[in-house]
Amino acid sequence: MGFGFPASMGVKVAKPDHTVVNIAGDGSFLMNSQELATCVVNGIAVVNCIFNNRYLGMVKQWQDLFFGKRRSQTYLGESPDFVRLAEAYGAWGDRIERPGEIKEKLKLAIESGKPAVLDIIIDPDEHVLPMVPAGGRLDQMLT
Repeated sequence: MGFGFPASMGVKVAKPDHTVVNIAGDGSFLMNSQELATCVVNGIAVVNCIFNNRYLGMVKQWQDLFFGKRRSQTYLGESPDFVRLAEAYGAWGDRIERPGEIKEKLKLAIESGKPAVLDIIIDPDEHVLPMVPAGGRLDQMLT
């Protein structure tokens, strides 16, 4: 968690003529969002697609599925506004609230030629499936 953004920066530096898109949860992006400054100063035009549910999503999912929805220390709050954060650093930012907006706004982010942040709002109660519980086998996967 938190590795995607700096890794994508390295890829873009190594392959400057390629489009590089980092897909991360909001908790992961928050771990090193300050690297937007590095991207802006050095012209590293990585596109960050943030799946924003305002939670540490995978931890919350385990708490929901295996601990009776007893959630602890997973809610991230309503701050920051990722679009305004991107703009504060001089990067490009936009918000996506419906799946039908993804294609158009991703294209705009890439065409901006700047480091970019797409704040993709997702349902906080949606789970990532399939998954294998701890100690489980592939034939015990939750779907």
